[in-house]
Amino acid sequence: MDPREDFLQAVTRRHLFQRGGLGLGGAALAALSRSGGDPAATDQGLPGVPHFAPKAKRAIWLFMAGAPSQLDTFDYKPKLHDLFDTDLPGSVRRGQRLTTMTSRQKRFPIAPSKYRFTRTDNGGDGAWVSELLPYTASMTKDLAIVKSVYTDAINHDPAITYITTGRELPGRPSLGSWLSYGLGSENRDLPGFVVMTPRWSGRRDAQALYNRLWGAGMLPSRHAGVALRPQGDPVLFLQNPAGVDAASRRRMLDALARINGRLHERVGDPEIQTRIAQYELAYRMQSSVPELNDLGSEPDSTFAMYGDQARQPGTFAASCLLARRMVERGVRFVQIFHRGWDQHGNLTGDLPRQCRDVDQASWALVQDLKQRGMLEDTLVVWGGEFGRTVYCQGRLTRENYGRDHHPRCFSMWMAGGGIRGGQVYGETDDFSYNVVDRPVHVRDLNATILHCLGIDHERLTVSHQGLDVRLTGVEPARAVPALLA
Repeated sequence: MDPREDFLQAVTRRHLFQRGGLGLGGAALAALSRSGGDPAATDQGLPGVPHFAPKAKRAIWLFMAGAPSQLDTFDYKPKLHDLFDTDLPGSVRRGQRLTTMTSRQKRFPIAPSKYRFTRTDNGGDGAWVSELLPYTASMTKDLAIVKSVYTDAINHDPAITYITTGRELPGRPSLGSWLSYGLGSENRDLPGFVVMTPRWSGRRDAQALYNRLWGAGMLPSRHAGVALRPQGDPVLFLQNPAGVDAASRRRMLDALARINGRLHERVGDPEIQTRIAQYELAYRMQSSVPELNDLGSEPDSTFAMYGDQARQPGTFAASCLLARRMVERGVRFVQIFHRGWDQHGNLTGDLPRQCRDVDQASWALVQDLKQRGMLEDTLVVWGGEFGRTVYCQGRLTRENYGRDHHPRCFSMWMAGGGIRGGQVYGETDDFSYNVVDRPVHVRDLNATILHCLGIDHERLTVSHQGLDVRLTGVEPARAVPALLA
């Protein structure tokens, strides 16, 4: 039997549809060959993308995994103090489904935030920001604070999968993978999509993170995020093993490329070309990643801005500084997952520590980009996968309380390329329970992010199992005009 026919009988539907497409793996390899090893050479992405002139060339998502309490950060509700320990009215809850962690509670007592809020000069009506985030409060003129985000999922895994991949079920490409697929890379020596998972200071039993959150799904696997580890080798298996020098490594890769090239000629599987391109990227990363991670060239003023923790590898502050260095070098999308925001109990013990982890560093990242002239074309996003309940989970006191998962409303902020700063968008009811003005579904959020990068979310698709798959799915979604610069 002809090897190609044998391959087509055994190949998965995913490979079949990719094989009939643009041959992206081969195109990438050809681009590498044409570049002649020039570090400035780039992978240009899909023809016709971006669809229109982008405001942002790159993006950084500061993901607060576990879901920060909007009531204790950005959604100020002073009237709740008079309702302390009274039951949440049924007319407000309106049949909202509950998690198993609070569904058996006999009461749903209202827990006002114990933290003071300050109204900032936001260029308009002003933004209310908790005392837990003083650095963030100082830059609200740069931010669009969105108080009306909502989602469909009520538990962590489906919710974080939904907001990062556009679907609650695993298997779809992540946002960063879509950006890599559509826009390509600006630096052939670094991945187009990098993920970091720094340590955190809140509760230790945080929710797990899975690499499918930055996976490529049915896109070519080279578009998956590359995880930069906080300790040890930044990227696993990147360095040569003992006894293998650079020349030997080069000879091995050349021989392997010839073998894989012959296999591709026989069977035509595009993933073979992707594999060759990934081997070559790993080889180039042996020099580019150590240079990226070497913060010794940064002046003391940089560390004064980001805080002392920026000198400690694996912290959120160090990750934010690395994110700036990455986008400066052409990395298209950086996602930092900061865990530990799941305060079902002891919120007033854990939440302040979490906020200290991220407040100064998030501020520093935005200011650092601004002073380098990069904020105008770099989009920064801050937020988690859903919100927290106004009612207390467990024991309630004036000084401490816990909050369960809440998908109906939560707060995020956006800054930089394509976003009109100095505004508060959307509103919730007096209980921070339901959106009452200008709702933003997580699909709308992703459509807005894509829009800032010059992408029409309805036109960036890939054929898979007879469908044109896109990040925002088939349900209604739109980029939010009022958020756009």
